[in-house]
Amino acid sequence: MEYNLADLFESVVDVVPDRAALLYVDHPGTGAERALTYAELDTAANRLAHHLIDHGLKPGEHLGLHLYNGVEYLQTVLACLKARVVPVNVNYRYVEEELVHLYRDADLTALVYDAEFEERVAAALPRTEKLRHLIRVGGAARSGAGGPDAVPFAAAEASGSPGRGFPGRSADDLFIICTGGTTGMPKGVMWRQEDLFFSGLGGGAPTGEPVTRPQEVAERVAAGGAGMTFFPTPPLMHGTSTLTAFICFHFGQRLVVHRKFVPDEVLRTIAKEKVTSVSLVGDAMLRPLIDALNGPLRGTDLSSLFSVSSSGAIMSETVRAEFAALAPHVLLLNNFGSSESGFNGTATDDSGPDKGFRLRVNTRTQVVDPATREPVPPGVVGRIAQRGHVPLGYYNDPKKTDETFFRRGDERWVLLGDMATVDDEGVVTVLGRGSQCINTGGEKVYPEEVEQALKSHPGVYDALVAGVPDERWGNRVAAVVQLRADAGAVDLPALQSHCRSRLAGYKIPRVVVFTDRIQRSPSGKADYRWARAVTAKTARRRSVR
Repeated sequence: MEYNLADLFESVVDVVPDRAALLYVDHPGTGAERALTYAELDTAANRLAHHLIDHGLKPGEHLGLHLYNGVEYLQTVLACLKARVVPVNVNYRYVEEELVHLYRDADLTALVYDAEFEERVAAALPRTEKLRHLIRVGGAARSGAGGPDAVPFAAAEASGSPGRGFPGRSADDLFIICTGGTTGMPKGVMWRQEDLFFSGLGGGAPTGEPVTRPQEVAERVAAGGAGMTFFPTPPLMHGTSTLTAFICFHFGQRLVVHRKFVPDEVLRTIAKEKVTSVSLVGDAMLRPLIDALNGPLRGTDLSSLFSVSSSGAIMSETVRAEFAALAPHVLLLNNFGSSESGFNGTATDDSGPDKGFRLRVNTRTQVVDPATREPVPPGVVGRIAQRGHVPLGYYNDPKKTDETFFRRGDERWVLLGDMATVDDEGVVTVLGRGSQCINTGGEKVYPEEVEQALKSHPGVYDALVAGVPDERWGNRVAAVVQLRADAGAVDLPALQSHCRSRLAGYKIPRVVVFTDRIQRSPSGKADYRWARAVTAKTARRRSVR
């Protein structure tokens, strides 16, 4: 047995077959649910895996998951792993041109998609010659000519054998996480499954000692008990939620997923299902939960909840304090990681607008000079890097791979896009993404620190910061701000005055655009392209002091 995710999952199934594995709530509020034990989920995945093999998919070929959250999503990922087919996540917000790029660039030979996306899939198919096998989840086929020739998911599942009987697998089998980041077209991050297990999944024991043998995962599950319920609320098509699901499975615990994020229903599920751990993405998902707890869901029983963790975007100090006042017993964790590195560390208790986003990182993470790729001295700005169990590179992109992944001696390293400093105690202060850094008159401003300052204003609900062109300074700081419904009169001078006690003068926003809603990804990640476009348009229309 190797550190292969399918082998590890099956080893857990064999020791707790009748334990609850997955509860899926289809349309929150309708009561439509589906629950599976570990044995039932294993059998369902076996059936689909055999269907894929029977229809000619070979080890190493790529299958895209163009799906909302559901049993089918996790069942398909497990089926791919069992059949040694490489799963590739597809962002369901992508339109035709983006889908064509992803389908072709990732060399997809099969696709499992929600019927809701059939029109977009059909439009992309003529330009994706390698894509030869399609499976449709839900709904009926499109009427008329030109629709995809897809197998209904239920028929695909029914056609496969329920048993295992798969060829041997390897720790070298791949898992691809497609990431679009904040700029550019999506890139497929290639993980060996053993590396992903130790970096993205905490070695099977993210809160304890890492395992030393693959068999230890099942041994620990057999020795322990049930009682934990994990609830990843972002879409499974983002790597964080799928990795959270596998962490849950490696503990032999229960996973809850909703089709979509609906704050009121998330809170009802926490209370009803005695959820112990919720994962989300920053203020964009935590604030609506706070609003519901202050409104229609006031008094919701959160006594079972032990932790709320965020990755992909930070929970600001202001929003953390608001939630802590409502649920003081809950541990709030700002985790830091990426599709390229897995887990790097967790924010310190003193992180905030005054000191920045401070991390206690794992022993494999360092801040390095991006040119020499050697560690920087304390206080010097560098880029975060991680060694050891890191991805092999970006699929089909040798140039970007050479820029991001490197070797030092016998170890593989990945160079992340986040700028940071490190202090004498090894605590890392994250400044922000280098690609989003605003250069104004030679001074560097990282959007995240300005956003934190803006969101500490009592009238600000959400904010994104970007740079707009300036003839004198090169760029000036601009912000898109969503106010609270009861904010009252808040204008540019008021926000500037508020920020002056928290930021140096050159970091103060010179342009503020007020909007009814901040645009973010379905998982809550910042859409900086949108923020730049909105602020630049306003800056061109009027002169701002």
